[in-house]
Amino acid sequence: GDNFGRDLTGVQNLQKKHQRFKDELDSHQGKVQAVLSRGEELALSNQSATSAIKDRCSQLKKAWADLDAASTARWQKLEESLKFQQFCVGVDEEEAWLNEKTTLVSSEDTGDTLAAVQGLLKKQEAFETDLEVHKSRVKETEEAGRKLIRGGNYQADAIGQRTRGLQQKRSDLEEASERRKARLNDSSEYLQFNWKADLVESWIKSKEGRVKSEDFGKDIASVQALLTKQETFESGLTTFHQEGIGSLAAMKDRLSAAQHPQSKQIQHRYADVIRRWEKLQKDSEAHKSRLLRAVEQFKKVEELFLQFAKKASAFNSWLEDAEEDLTDSVRCNSLEEIKGLRDTHTQFQASLVQTRSDFKQLGALDRQIKSYSVSSNPYTWFTLEALEENWQSLQKLIKEREVELVKEAKRQERNEELRKNFAQHANGFHSWLTETRTALIDSTGTLEDQLEAVKAKADEIATKKEALKKIEEFGAQIEEALIFDNKHTEHTTVSLAQQWDQLGQMVMRMQHNLEQQIQARNTIGVSEEQLKEFTASFKHFDKDRSGKLEHHEFKSCLRSLGYDLALVESGGTDPEFEAVLDQVDPNRNGYISLEDYMSFMISRETENVQSIAEVESAFQAITSGGNKPYVTKEDVFQALSREQAEYCIQRMEPYRG
Repeated sequence: GDNFGRDLTGVQNLQKKHQRFKDELDSHQGKVQAVLSRGEELALSNQSATSAIKDRCSQLKKAWADLDAASTARWQKLEESLKFQQFCVGVDEEEAWLNEKTTLVSSEDTGDTLAAVQGLLKKQEAFETDLEVHKSRVKETEEAGRKLIRGGNYQADAIGQRTRGLQQKRSDLEEASERRKARLNDSSEYLQFNWKADLVESWIKSKEGRVKSEDFGKDIASVQALLTKQETFESGLTTFHQEGIGSLAAMKDRLSAAQHPQSKQIQHRYADVIRRWEKLQKDSEAHKSRLLRAVEQFKKVEELFLQFAKKASAFNSWLEDAEEDLTDSVRCNSLEEIKGLRDTHTQFQASLVQTRSDFKQLGALDRQIKSYSVSSNPYTWFTLEALEENWQSLQKLIKEREVELVKEAKRQERNEELRKNFAQHANGFHSWLTETRTALIDSTGTLEDQLEAVKAKADEIATKKEALKKIEEFGAQIEEALIFDNKHTEHTTVSLAQQWDQLGQMVMRMQHNLEQQIQARNTIGVSEEQLKEFTASFKHFDKDRSGKLEHHEFKSCLRSLGYDLALVESGGTDPEFEAVLDQVDPNRNGYISLEDYMSFMISRETENVQSIAEVESAFQAITSGGNKPYVTKEDVFQALSREQAEYCIQRMEPYRG
């Protein structure tokens, strides 16, 4: 066929189908060779048909060779199609990534805050790193395409087109990335200027409240203290003019000289800051609000104390719970269980983002508190230093936990491989046991043929001892690895060994039984047809193919063979049948083996069945006094039990008139 798959899954399915075809072809090779060999023998033994036989053999050889060549050619095409589809999958993945990233780097969002633009720059750096990785992958994909073209892939044109398209998308993404980075750098510099201006204005704003204060205190001491503070404040103004205002001016001059896209906005913002700064200098004598700000300051400190205590207590409780979870023993019994632990650990690690944010908030609170130079927090004994130490210890536990989980996952992967290896061999061995048992029970042909077949099976069973030893080795490995369950099989080394031993015993019994039947035929005079009838009757009532008959099955079997056994109610006993059981099942095991059954039937046949005339006389008795040369179904069902009647009707030849 010309269908080589439209996608990767289609190709893989076609390969599986073709592999089954190849397997079927391989399985027929022996048959073809047997036919050819038989043809050669016929040609040698039949001179008159030699030419015709050779022609047919030649035609068969050519047809077989053509079929094999066609199979090989199609497999090659499927291999090429698989490589093409794999290449297309790789191209699709890279193009999807390139398209996605092209959309991202084409974004006009350059951040409206310094934190935002810094975040975007970090993302840009990460993207550039990722781009370098994907450039290698894209080049590898392109090279893979060129290699397929050089290799003569029948999809060479499509591969070339996909390769060129991938190259163009990569080039477009690199150019867009450069433009994006330039815009982000411009935005960063502009926002840094605004951030610096915000700092300056924030500082000015923080001082404006002090210079407008009119509270000079209640006494001279407090006034002198305030004057001292005012002198310090004025000194701070001078220093800030040199450092804060001076650095802001230098930044403004540098950006303007570089013709920054927002130069006009930068100059306007700088002018606003300068106007506010000059106003602060004029109002520097006003200081009354300083004391009021001090009160607010202590209120703020009190609030910070309470916030820190609440958050620190909650964070410490989380640390203790997390430490308890991370120190739990990692010991699993299956891949699913370790996967669950690893998923839980991954979720825990993902939750650390929020926890880190909470810890940073604690750090910010601690820095705020310490910035006021106050004493220790009266509401908690937790300190940031102690929490930081516990936090670092937790990071170490997280890494150790990850190592333990990886180690346990590898152990479970090894255990799963052991389970599968054992299951593969155990299931195969059990299938062989079942097939062999069925073949033995269903064997046909003459007694000699059956005996030879049983002997052959006995040899085969003996050779399977090595396979059983291999399974026992796998079982020992599983026990050594402390594996207590295996979902891939229901079999154990003990059960398989028992079944193998039982099969061997069954073969021995069957061999002995067949030898006994042959001896009975040759010495006692029981015909082979009678023996086959006995065997057929046994198999008919052996519904579960176990090679044994339960007592009620054995009784039905005897009735089908003409034994007149009474029908008793449930719970009752039949003395005559009990006497029979005393011979075939004296220990009352509850079943009768084929060997015991045949021994009983042979002995009874020699004792009770004297001639064919007796059988004919028995059937004549149910044909209306012997007035008919045949019996009807109604006659049989009236004279015999249902099971006996069905058995006889299945085997009686129709009356032809």
